[in-house]
Amino acid sequence: MRKRVTAGILSLLMIVSAGLVSIGCTKSTETHTKKGSTEKVVLTLGSWRTDDSEAWKRLLAEYEKVSGVCIQFKPINPTNYNAELRSQLDNGIGPDLMFARSYTAEEELYEKGFFADINDLPYLQENFSESSREAWRGADGKSFAVPIAAVVQSIYYNKEIFARVGLPIPTTWEDLLLACKELKDAGYTPFANGLADGWDINECFMMGLLPNFIGGEKGRHKYENGLRPFNDSDMIAAFTAMKDIAPYCPENFASLTYTDSNMLFATGKAAMYADGSWTLDSFKELPFEWGNFAFPPPAGKKPEICFHVDVGIAMNANGAHQKEAWDFLAWLCTTEGTAVVSKYLPSGFYSMFNGAHTITSPQSAEIYALLTGRGQDVRFVWPKLMNGTPSGYTLMNEGVIAVMKGKKTPQQAADAFAKGLAKWYKP
Repeated sequence: MRKRVTAGILSLLMIVSAGLVSIGCTKSTETHTKKGSTEKVVLTLGSWRTDDSEAWKRLLAEYEKVSGVCIQFKPINPTNYNAELRSQLDNGIGPDLMFARSYTAEEELYEKGFFADINDLPYLQENFSESSREAWRGADGKSFAVPIAAVVQSIYYNKEIFARVGLPIPTTWEDLLLACKELKDAGYTPFANGLADGWDINECFMMGLLPNFIGGEKGRHKYENGLRPFNDSDMIAAFTAMKDIAPYCPENFASLTYTDSNMLFATGKAAMYADGSWTLDSFKELPFEWGNFAFPPPAGKKPEICFHVDVGIAMNANGAHQKEAWDFLAWLCTTEGTAVVSKYLPSGFYSMFNGAHTITSPQSAEIYALLTGRGQDVRFVWPKLMNGTPSGYTLMNEGVIAVMKGKKTPQQAADAFAKGLAKWYKP
């Protein structure tokens, strides 16, 4: 079993390192043509999700059955996605359709004329909530992507280790720190997370716990609207939480990559792992029982959870197959299309369709159930704080790493965060 886990992770690394993979349009389906024409209808779909190729191949095959249009899935190495996609679009060789990150991360591509205006797409307004559509809307108020999937930030935990130590699931942040101490005293590494890749400690840990410390969505809006300073006591407390968790990460946590952290948890060498629901399928065959619990709030605070609107699909405003791309996006908004999306989305990705949808994976259902009884918000910096220099993402990332390495106090990290944002962000 352990060999299969290791092989699976190494296979994932080989896929990612390949950079670009083209999936779809098998020999049996390549003969589909436009009505009245001998030209093949073959579209491309760009993505940063290299590890979801099989799921998207099946999903797109379902669309081909009803439309006769083949769509090739062409993922790009996640860390290169934004830069490589922009280069393709600048040079007129971009895909017909493409994954779009939420909020201001991709809004610039719409403003530059690369993403098409899809505001009048049938069923888009009716079948998706205002909050989900808001994540892919330009400054002109028009939609540029169909909401596809959201993800959850939570804590993976080894149920067998928790049982051996006699630990319940922590319900407050203080309880979590006590659990970490008990685990460490019992000879276990409490958390698998490292700092070498930077982004994961920020996105998966800091932004996972942050809604609990600042009051969720309403609290975030107060920061964004200038009603709270970015270095107030709640923000300092969140940076303090990251400082307090550092002693419970692996001894060499500063040099551990995201893949290293995955492996530590997957091999049972760490009791917990703060990560996103997108990792679920990587852990399907672990040789121990595991589960997920929500980041607990500090005592006295209401429980909140980061449910991040993550994946939208946009169409190339300058693509060669405008009608076919538009028709695909329209299908994604129908009841039939959203049912197919819900069926084939990888575990840990949740449809944003307003209607009911079935989650077949028990682990995926367990994470989704964590939303019940908790306030929900997206990652803190995504809606308003991404596009300045330095970006809110960079500032928060630097602060988190600095406090965990002991190079800054939580107060200093919060002050630097506020000072950096003040250079460009005006509520």
